Amino acid sequence: MKLIVLDRDGVINHDSDAYIKSPDEWRPLPGSLDAIARLSKAGYRIVVATNQSGVARKLFDVAMLGRIHAKMHRAVADAGGRIDAIFFCPHGPDEGCACRKPRPGLFDEILVRFEAATTDVHAIGDQLRDLQAAHAAGCRPVLVLTGKGRATLAAGGLPPDTVVRVDLAAVAAELAP
Repeated sequence: MKLIVLDRDGVINHDSDAYIKSPDEWRPLPGSLDAIARLSKAGYRIVVATNQSGVARKLFDVAMLGRIHAKMHRAVADAGGRIDAIFFCPHGPDEGCACRKPRPGLFDEILVRFEAATTDVHAIGDQLRDLQAAHAAGCRPVLVLTGKGRATLAAGGLPPDTVVRVDLAAVAAELAP
């Protein structure tokens, strides 16, 4: 099975240090929806793995997160693609859960649910914690330079064999030529 795991904020949509708290605040990055459509049409299963500590911080609730994700699903579908599943961590950074990236818990769940071999899974993120979680789960980390990606690259310390691409469209062009 061809499986791609995407971080959400900074990879698919614009990120915000104030959090994406409503559907109105969710805005796709240029080319991201078409990239997901391209990957979908090439037979990839698309899964989103995202930390959403805004739930724990009470900035929004799970129902609002569902509305944000419904908007994302519609936008991707309108572009001709699909997101097969969304896995999210609702915990705060100090809760010590196994699912909050950089821990690999979300990836472990995804791999079990989709019965995927780790070496076949590309995991795209814009922050070090995305790449660390992917690497810890045995997936192939890809840093995109959108969102916080440029700062992540400049800071260094990327997991071994991390691939760097300009954006999700560049990843899609390479994996689904």
